[in-house]
Amino acid sequence: MKVINRVKDRQDFVLTVRKGRTLKETPYIVHYLENDQSVCRVGLSVSKRIGNAVTRNRIKRQARAMCDSLIDYSSHTFDVVIVIKSEFLNSDFNTNKTILNKLLSRIGITK
Repeated sequence: MKVINRVKDRQDFVLTVRKGRTLKETPYIVHYLENDQSVCRVGLSVSKRIGNAVTRNRIKRQARAMCDSLIDYSSHTFDVVIVIKSEFLNSDFNTNKTILNKLLSRIGITK
């Protein structure tokens, strides 16, 4: 995922979570809000309760890889915040990717 396609600023995270719409599925909570930029941006949130830094970073790398293969960044203008829950660890990569694809297709930002 390119840096331009990431939500990094705390204010953007808070705005998307508070004012955006929400979709929930077992390992994810997805918040999304239309933005005023020309690209789709994605932010990831993984709680410290899930594991140590190594585990959280592995989860974020996997989620970024899923987003890169599923999202068409250039043709949509949304800020998406994906909160990853502990159930993510109970499933394999393909199952998690299928669930994320289902949620992102409900928003309408998939390829």
